[in-house]
Amino acid sequence: MKKIGIVDTTFSRVNMGDIAIDELKKQGTGFKIIRRTVPGFKDLAVECKILIEKEGCDIVMALGMPGPEPIDKQCAHEASQGIMQAQLLTNTHILEVFVHMDEAKDDKELIWLTERRVREHAINAYNMLFHPERLIKQAGTGQRQGFEDAGPAK
Repeated sequence: MKKIGIVDTTFSRVNMGDIAIDELKKQGTGFKIIRRTVPGFKDLAVECKILIEKEGCDIVMALGMPGPEPIDKQCAHEASQGIMQAQLLTNTHILEVFVHMDEAKDDKELIWLTERRVREHAINAYNMLFHPERLIKQAGTGQRQGFEDAGPAK
């Protein structure tokens, strides 16, 4: 049985982990979900690495919500680098799912955007494990997670 890791944060203003788990369960069966929650997005990389190395996860979703300040953007970049390093050290995909608070104009849009982005990435995680051919069919189609797709270049 495949294992999917979910790591979210207490810093996020939306329960991203619950959304990911709900969407994964809608996609199918044949996997076990292991969830962890850390304080902030700079803690995501090590927890993802632990889920891969100690829990045997086949793929992990790293869910975070950086704030709007310049220091938040810098910390998000550093967290992203840590997540990339954890992928390379473990040879395992970690889907970084960040929703920056300033991407939305208000709380209503923030909730909407978070729902869409997390759900679309959960589908990506499921497809990477069980149906990689679905992703191949989407190559070059300008897919975006959250806001509208860009579409292919014309």
